[in-house]
Amino acid sequence: MLKHPFGIAFLVLLCAGCGSRTNQPNTPPPLRPERAAAIQQDVRAYADTIAHDVTTEGPAAWRRHFVDSPAFFMASEGRLVFPDSASATPAIEELTRTVQQIELTWGDDLRVDPLTPQFAVIGASYHETRVETTGEHIDEKGFFTATAENTNGRWQLRDAHWSVLAPPPKEKKTTRTRRARRRTARRR
Repeated sequence: MLKHPFGIAFLVLLCAGCGSRTNQPNTPPPLRPERAAAIQQDVRAYADTIAHDVTTEGPAAWRRHFVDSPAFFMASEGRLVFPDSASATPAIEELTRTVQQIELTWGDDLRVDPLTPQFAVIGASYHETRVETTGEHIDEKGFFTATAENTNGRWQLRDAHWSVLAPPPKEKKTTRTRRARRRTARRR
């Protein structure tokens, strides 16, 4: 039993001080709903700007949408394509020589998850049609995710990931399939 007259009060204060805190020093306060809605609207508009710029200006437009920082990285199909911003620049320059035209559209499922006033996550299906300088047409669909960063009132992509939807497997020509086709052809 505690013999000090303030023992119980001291114990209560000690326990209260050890309790969990909702705002740790390194954790930003949660966004108010109206602020989160404003960030969603801004980042959606930014995503539309990306698609517009890439479609009207070609691959070179990507350079200004990537944060020019060692923090930037981009992955595609499970591989790290650009470990930093510096490695993205020559690859984009090469694309400007090999891609004649490009059209990028986001799907209706575009999502924005505001994390802080400075960061938001973007996720969307996409459809990209490219015409190579060789004349080859490439039609690609997939899913895109990125972290958008707002620096000095300007959104850019801090990191990004593309995954391309694989084409459906081709039907194997089996003996059974060949026989069915022959029967159908004979009936005609």
